[in-house]
Amino acid sequence: MAAGTGKGVQHVPSPIQAARGPAACYRQLSRFPAVTRAALRAAPGGQTFLLYTECSRPDLARRRLLRFGRHYSLRRAAGREGLAVSRTALSAEIHSQLLSQDSPTGQRRAAIKRCPRQGHELLEVWDSEGCSHSVDLTALGQHGDLYTEGPFACLAWSHSETRLLYVAEKSRPKRQPPCPWDVPGAAWPAAEDEDEEGKQFVYHEDWGEALSTRSVPVLCVLDLQGLSLSVLEGVPEYLSPGQALWSPDDHGVVFVGWWHKPFRLGLNACSNRRSGIFHLDLASGCCELLSAENASVCSPRLSPDGQRLLYLEGVVGGPHRQCLRLRMLTWQTRQTVTVLDVVQEPTEAFAGLYAEALPPRCWAADSRRAVLGTPQRSRTDLLLVDTEACNVTNLTAGSSEGCWELLTLQWDLLVATCSAPHHPPSLVAAVLPPAGQELPLGWVPVEDTPTVPGVTWKTLTVQPPSSGQGPAAQDTQAFEALLLSPSDGTPPHPLVVCPHGGPHAVFDARWRPSMAALCQLGFAMLLVNYRGSLGFGQASISSLLSRVGEQDVADTQLAVEQALHREPLDPHRLALLAGSHGAFIALHLLTREPERYQACALRSPVSNLPALLGTSDIPDWRYTSLGLPYSFERVPCAEEVATMLLRSPIAQAAQVQTPVLLCVGARDRRVSPTQALELYRVLRARGVPARLLWYPEGGHALAGVETEADVFKNCAHWLLQHLGQPRRDGTGQHSP
Repeated sequence: MAAGTGKGVQHVPSPIQAARGPAACYRQLSRFPAVTRAALRAAPGGQTFLLYTECSRPDLARRRLLRFGRHYSLRRAAGREGLAVSRTALSAEIHSQLLSQDSPTGQRRAAIKRCPRQGHELLEVWDSEGCSHSVDLTALGQHGDLYTEGPFACLAWSHSETRLLYVAEKSRPKRQPPCPWDVPGAAWPAAEDEDEEGKQFVYHEDWGEALSTRSVPVLCVLDLQGLSLSVLEGVPEYLSPGQALWSPDDHGVVFVGWWHKPFRLGLNACSNRRSGIFHLDLASGCCELLSAENASVCSPRLSPDGQRLLYLEGVVGGPHRQCLRLRMLTWQTRQTVTVLDVVQEPTEAFAGLYAEALPPRCWAADSRRAVLGTPQRSRTDLLLVDTEACNVTNLTAGSSEGCWELLTLQWDLLVATCSAPHHPPSLVAAVLPPAGQELPLGWVPVEDTPTVPGVTWKTLTVQPPSSGQGPAAQDTQAFEALLLSPSDGTPPHPLVVCPHGGPHAVFDARWRPSMAALCQLGFAMLLVNYRGSLGFGQASISSLLSRVGEQDVADTQLAVEQALHREPLDPHRLALLAGSHGAFIALHLLTREPERYQACALRSPVSNLPALLGTSDIPDWRYTSLGLPYSFERVPCAEEVATMLLRSPIAQAAQVQTPVLLCVGARDRRVSPTQALELYRVLRARGVPARLLWYPEGGHALAGVETEADVFKNCAHWLLQHLGQPRRDGTGQHSP
């Protein structure tokens, strides 16, 4: 077992002493900012660099996300350790900005903003003299809303720094006023308007959960010299383009295109949708496919010398998240090679690639090496990849922080964040040494954060017994769980069990304010990475197919039993806290262990698999999860529906005795909120204590400052109410 160790001086007063309840505890721990973007600019002389970061944190008082920028100076000195860091300005709030990007030289910054009064979207360009350009894109009327987040979004400078490339929704005719059927003397629409009037209620597909306003993206170019805006033509009509960048000579555009025929499937958190990397020649309008014909790709990244294009590739269909390949295309020859292949069984050195995207700037100055972050079992580490030797060096293995994320790599300066379950994100930087000399890497704190008191953590390894089903290696492969424990007070602690959603996701050892807050309130937290989680090899992911509701449930319960056996935990005070597929697992545990758990709090729960076929944006997963093939025209047969129902917790709801809290978003496109409503009614009819929280604007993730805070507060109170919290008196003893 690997233990998390403390770092730095504990300057934060203990919330156990300072907070009077869950809300105050959450408010204190949510104040640590997350760094969302970083950019470097070289100052004259070549040894000093200006670092700009954008940060965000919840502003609970104003019920919004507070965003602000910070500025630093990094000076390279002689020797291996060579970085001196200083803050150069006070933090400044960022207003109305949706997306920003620095030019290749760092001398200009483009920002997409929304004007608060009119709601118009503006594209501004700033340099050392101030705002050099401000274009009202909405007023030009050539396209709809810009894509500023999600898988399609981009804002890319040309190498000449004279043009900007972005993605927006295709312009549609405005809806006409209703036809005056019964208004005497009212003017009827002209004949040429009748066709458009009849189309105003035509259904337009979108890309599903978290992308409900994204339907038909188009590539747009703003020419800063001629002050002209154009929507690019030549993209095949069966493709939806995004993640665009300029070709090395600025004569074309490279983009990812997703096939959307015969219809769109949900794209959020799905790396298995058919897509390709294309090159659009701006002069001829010719669109060329650069990647494999039938694959799923993302994150094209051009090397500094313009000769190599790096990207991630997976298979189409199957699990929605999977182990990916790292592919590289040589621009001049159009030849593609596999730099890192899919890993079936993880080794100590490398467990495979599972990143949703490559960092925006990931290439070293030599255009040979690249750095990326990816889950490696229950950690997220930074890996250095030599694209010629096709080997990997883990830059952060063995560090006390369990999650590392690369923000940028420019001029061989690495800027990253690192965190752990007891340590909020710190901003760090390092100089990347020459090839072959990378380890040990000397990280320098840029913006350090103190370790939070009252929380300790460790990684538990769980070895399942052989069930005699499937290949032996998959059947007995070990998995892991993270255990967060209160560091003050006297054990045994009540245990809250958290299987993650997905199911192909992972609990890495990062900072999570809600988990730390529950730990400081006196609960031990068990975050279970059952077989099928990311970071443990493709064989582990595949082992869950056709065994959902069985293997994942058994793994979670096995992790609970082994944790109770090894650690000072109270076996009589157990609770479940989970969302989505994790809630599916939790409900199964309630039906199989009706007297084992004293409380259960669920977010966006999956309870009825057949009901998802006609309501979810990813109907293909219902088939894949049971080991069944999927096709777009497929309609389930009676036997398949019956199998899905038998695997559903709702079929065994009569066994549930545990009090259940349900939190759902009315706008959830992945798991319809009617699932929770059905379960709520069944539990209430059987006399089981149940409460339903309905968030009118909430999606599947129940994101948003106010929603997240309210969900935490209600879940914490539910656990305290039904588990009981140890009271800490002056003697340090616990009482019920």
